[in-house]
Parts: sequence; C-alpha cells; structure tokens
Amino acid sequence: MSQIVYPVSIKGVVVRDDRGLLLKNERDEWELPGGRIEPGETPEQCVAREITEETRWKVTTGPILDTWMYYITVAAKNVFIVTYGCYPDGDAEPVLSHENKEIGLFTEPEAQSLNMPDGCKRSIANWFAFHAYAGSPAVVGSRGRRRTAQPRPGDDPASVPEAEPAQSRTTRRTARL
Repeated sequence: MSQIVYPVSIKGVVVRDDRGLLLKNERDEWELPGGRIEPGETPEQCVAREITEETRWKVTTGPILDTWMYYITVAAKNVFIVTYGCYPDGDAEPVLSHENKEIGLFTEPEAQSLNMPDGCKRSIANWFAFHAYAGSPAVVGSRGRRRTAQPRPGDDPASVPEAEPAQSRTTRRTARL
C-alpha cells in the first residue's frame, strides 16, 4: 500500500488596528504569511519565523485557527495548510520581502472580497470573531500591546460563535517592490 504525503504550510493571521496582514504571491492571489516547517522546528516557531522573514514583523503565536487542503492548480498539487492566530509585537510598518509581489493591511470585509483561498478567508474571519467575542474588535493597538479583554495565546477559537464583521474605514495600504 502506498502512502500519500502532502507538503505542509504553516500560516498566520496577524491583525493590528482592525487590519489583517496579507501578501500577494506570484499567482496574483492574496494569502497569509507563512511557509514550510524546518527540521527541529515547532509549528509555532515556524509561523513566527516565516512572518518575520516575509514582513519583518515580530509576532507571538497564538491558537490554531483552522486546517484545510489547498489545491494549487499551476503546481498540480495539494498542500495541507495550518493557520494560527498571531499577536504582533511592536508597531513597525510591514516590509515587503523578495518572496512576494505586494503587502497590504486589510479590514475583514476587504479581505473577504480579495482573490484569496477560501481557507485563508475563513481563518481571518475566525480570528476576528475570536477577538470580537472577547470584547476586543481592534485585536491589538498600534503599539502592539494586548488590550485587557484580549484572549491569550492558547485560548480555543473553535468555541467562539460567529460574529458580525467589524465596521472600519475601507482604505487599503499596499507597497510594491
């Protein structure tokens, strides 16, 4: 019996001031920052390292938000995706790396309208709902500090009911290479 092995990608949802951090890849899809796990690395270490490499943002890894299989048509392969909620540590602007075409900060409604895998959209909605349920819709302030009502890493977002999207301005900021 042959065993099917899928590549694994660990991704993170990072929200600051009601805006989620997204990257545009070479397929012109917006996606969450993240990547492949390295030998000897935990998934939590992987997502923090990848976010820093791709955006220069330091983060603290929180709870798992979702898992799903994603079929990449141009590569003709399935990838197993794991997403974590992450807390930004600081207030620096994100910096675009050579790995992506664009970087942007988007409100939840804006993110839902982008060309992006449904699993990414679901993970973003889960992270916003998790924080709205806890009474902290802005998630983290511009100084990167947790608010007192903020859930802590390790809290279970699966127990959070669906929430209405937060209302905020609809301006998007992106930077090009």
